[in-house]
Amino acid sequence: MTAALRIGTRGSRLALAQAEWVRQRLEAAEPGLRTELVVIKTSGDRIQDVPLHQLGGKGLFVKELEAALGEGAIDCAVHSLKDLPGELAPGLVVAAVPEREDPHDVLVGRQPGGLAALARGARVGTSSPRRAALLRALRPDVMVVALRGNVDTRLAKLERGEVDAVLLAAAGLRRLGIRPPHAVPCDVREFVPAIGQGALAIESRAGEPARRLATIEHLPSRQAIDAERAFLSAVGGSCVSPLAAHATVHARRLALHALIARPDGTRIVRGEADGDVVASARLGRELGERLLRDGGAALLRELGMAT
Repeated sequence: MTAALRIGTRGSRLALAQAEWVRQRLEAAEPGLRTELVVIKTSGDRIQDVPLHQLGGKGLFVKELEAALGEGAIDCAVHSLKDLPGELAPGLVVAAVPEREDPHDVLVGRQPGGLAALARGARVGTSSPRRAALLRALRPDVMVVALRGNVDTRLAKLERGEVDAVLLAAAGLRRLGIRPPHAVPCDVREFVPAIGQGALAIESRAGEPARRLATIEHLPSRQAIDAERAFLSAVGGSCVSPLAAHATVHARRLALHALIARPDGTRIVRGEADGDVVASARLGRELGERLLRDGGAALLRELGMAT
C-alpha cells in the first residue's frame, strides 16, 4: 500500500480546520490518495503572553513546520499564507495556493454598528501592528489593547468584558463556522488586509510532492498572492512593520491596493496599481518601490528597518 501523504499543521482549532479542508480537497482531486495529519507545536503556539512582534513575528508559526519538511518528517505543511515570511527556507516552495477565503478584517463588538459605533475610549483588542495602526488612524479616540490567543480565546475575552471589541480575520471565523452577533466587515479600501490574508499556502519540498499538491491550485488566488508578496519583498518589511497589500483579479486584470503605516497611525503612505494579471509580480514590486519613494522608506527607517 502506498504511504500516506503526511500533512503538517499547527494544533490550534483553526489550523486543524484548515488542514482538514486541504486534506479533503487533495483526496477529492486524486481518488485513492491516502493522507495523514501530523500536528506540530510551534514557538508561536507555545508562547502566548508576549506580542508576536517582540518575539520575531509570525515566522514563529512557520519555522518548526519548515524544519519538519526539511527533515522529511512531513510531506507538506498547511499555513495561513499571511504567516509566511517573504523568503522561504532553502529547498522549499509554495506548491499550491487553494481558492482564497474572504480577506476582510472584521470588527466584532459587544454592540452593533462596527467601527463607527464604538464609544470614545472603547478598548479594541488586536495583536496585529497593521490593525492597530489602521484603527488608530480611523479612530484615534479608542484604545488599542494587545490581545493574543486563538479565535475562541479572543472572543471569550470580549464576552467577559476585558475589551469592548476585537479585530479578527473574516476567513478564520468562516472556517470555524463562528457567526458572532455583532460582526461588521471593515472596508478593504480603507482597512487594507494583511498580505495573504484569507489565503492558505501549501508548502513542500521542490519536486514530486509539489507536483502532486498542485491539483488544488487556484490560479486567480495565486496571481493575487504573487502581487502581494512581491510588494512585501520590494519594501523589505516584516510583521513588525504595519504593512498591507490586497489584490483582486477580474478576467485578465489585477488591481492592487497597498500601504505602509506608522504604528501610531499618524502617517499612512497608500498607493494602488492596475494591470494585466500576467504581470502580477511586477505590479507588486513596482508599487512597493513607489511607496518607498513616497515616504514609506522613511516610515520603515523609523522602525529600524533598512530599505
